[in-house]
Amino acid sequence: MMPLAVLGATGNLGRRVAAQALAHGHPLSVAVRSRNKLAADIAARAHVRELDLEAASVDALAHFIGGHEALICCAGQVADGDRFVALIDKVVSAIETLPAAHRPVSWFMAGAALLPLDERGRRGVDLPKVRNTYWPHARNLERLQRSTLDWRLLCPGPMVDKPALVPGRLRLAIEGLASPLPSLARHLPAPLLLPLFAAKVPELIVSYDDAANVMLRHLSPAGEMSRCRVGLALPVGMRGQKDQWTSGA
Repeated sequence: MMPLAVLGATGNLGRRVAAQALAHGHPLSVAVRSRNKLAADIAARAHVRELDLEAASVDALAHFIGGHEALICCAGQVADGDRFVALIDKVVSAIETLPAAHRPVSWFMAGAALLPLDERGRRGVDLPKVRNTYWPHARNLERLQRSTLDWRLLCPGPMVDKPALVPGRLRLAIEGLASPLPSLARHLPAPLLLPLFAAKVPELIVSYDDAANVMLRHLSPAGEMSRCRVGLALPVGMRGQKDQWTSGA
């Protein structure tokens, strides 16, 4: 199994990534501000480096990442705005300091609003109101695209604390919504595209465990997901809410 580094292992998604990585047999390293905030099983079995990501230097972060074949970055929140952008820039810069042959396959997190909605390439993050909150995802994508890293950007809808689906049931799409908008969307002005996108969101609500599983199953270098945005959606006929999943339209 590939040596794996995880950033943000104390968060809702990061702790699922770390737990699944250990269950799959990955040699695991985590960087956290405080070891005491880690789940006990992860703290006992992973190599733990206490590191404040915002305060750490690029060199210190590169020293932690170096020697791993894969990195999953769950750190930061879009609501942090410029701080989130600065954090992702620092992580990317740290990887760039490593020799090209020793840079890890790297997963980063965004949201469904960053995915193309139609053939014209319009995104949720470009629409009125949506951009006010989710603009950092667009800036982070631009930073990744300027790099030469083997990155992948997971773009789920809202994530919930629910059991994982049977492996393979989740819909995946590369560079698009996993539950596409109707073809008429390309003819609509942006204000009318927004309600179509909003109506799709319940199909894009996935569990933290499912999101973690997708990233851990796609760690091989290069491949079809390399340097791409990856969309997720529930199986056809299933819709989610922030507190539950339901079947039907």
